[in-house]
Amino acid sequence: MKKTLILFILIFIIPNLVIAQSDLLQNGPMIGHSQMREVALWLQTKSEAAVKAEYWVKKENSEHFFTDEIVTKKEKAFTANLVADQVEPGMIYGYRIYINDQVVEREYELEFKTQTLWQWRTDPPEFSFITGSCAYINEEQYDRPGKPYGSEYKIFETMAENPADFMLWLGDNYYYREADYYSRTGMIKRITHDRSIPELQKLWATKHHYAIWDDHDFGPNNSDRSYIHKDTVLELFKLFWANPGYGVNGNKGITTYFQWSDVDFFLLDNRYFRTPNDRRTGKRVMLGDEQLNWLIDALSNSNAPFKFVVIGGQVLNPTTWAETYAIFPEEKEKLLNAIRKEGITGVVFLDGDRHMSEISKLERRGTYPLYDFTISSLTAGVNNYPDEPNFLRVEGSLMKQHNFAEFSFSGKRNDRTMTCKIFDINGNELYKISIHENELK
Repeated sequence: MKKTLILFILIFIIPNLVIAQSDLLQNGPMIGHSQMREVALWLQTKSEAAVKAEYWVKKENSEHFFTDEIVTKKEKAFTANLVADQVEPGMIYGYRIYINDQVVEREYELEFKTQTLWQWRTDPPEFSFITGSCAYINEEQYDRPGKPYGSEYKIFETMAENPADFMLWLGDNYYYREADYYSRTGMIKRITHDRSIPELQKLWATKHHYAIWDDHDFGPNNSDRSYIHKDTVLELFKLFWANPGYGVNGNKGITTYFQWSDVDFFLLDNRYFRTPNDRRTGKRVMLGDEQLNWLIDALSNSNAPFKFVVIGGQVLNPTTWAETYAIFPEEKEKLLNAIRKEGITGVVFLDGDRHMSEISKLERRGTYPLYDFTISSLTAGVNNYPDEPNFLRVEGSLMKQHNFAEFSFSGKRNDRTMTCKIFDINGNELYKISIHENELK
């Protein structure tokens, strides 16, 4: 009788228990920021649960480590940011997630990587990242009537198969609706719904992720510093992403910085401090003095051959009918003048917002040209307006279909080349451009 009971438990109870814990996973896991001695892992459960991650170097007989266990709570939207703090530089780690001490199985291999300690030792490692903006996920009950605004979610599955090291989200990563704008509950339900679609799960689990926001994942359309719930959306941004930091010099917002190999990334906040677009009096800013001065300082301090200034809206496009930097001419001029006067090399702007992709190039007398890569849209409606007269647009770079971009970096130290490829939802190459570091000096 005792043997029969044990056999019954092994056959029926334990497998059902494992399935039950898998059912508790709402979305994720997602790999967050990567450093040489720390990697962030994120997930969300459907209800309160104890979660942790096990990880190990992917080779035989390697030691296994665990993150600290966290109990997910309703007040934190049942999210958990786990930290793998027993890692070493330049390694690939396998990992798995536990919920209530049971392994959560995935259909794909789970691994993350730490950055390489190459300085003073070797040439900088080659690497690549993928990027895009404007990910609209339909929910009929809360969407506007008529044709669904989001489509072709397959793009996320294509992106998951790209060999890039990380994904950089350029804003409008989800779209708050009218039902979401004015309650924390609505915002949590929106983010949870949009991030839980099946097409996204492998991408979350197999790439490192970094993110900024734009208006639609900050608040209502064209939202700015006047938005009454901006501190709530900031709180939720911190709960649902795993960036290396949020805000600089003791200020609020999502501004931060990270380095991958020899390339620097300056992630900016174009919403929290933004003057309303239609303000006619007073000082008009998009970044604000504190953030702009930090950016100029940080760029001046950087020795990277490529310095990515990552921001929600276009910087160089001269049109003023859309939300470009051109509607804040004084602040834009201050930034561009500082780049020239400080002799800052290697600056590249990277942004989204426009529901189309294009590259703008600003020729500057006596110095190198500035490039602005706009990558949009992932799944939101494609820009169907007549071509605007962006006289800085690089010929052939305009893409009016769902797309994403891959940036790759190769070559020895002081001889680095950046290549940008734009792909359609199936991974077919639409456009390619390569820029040597000496072209940005």
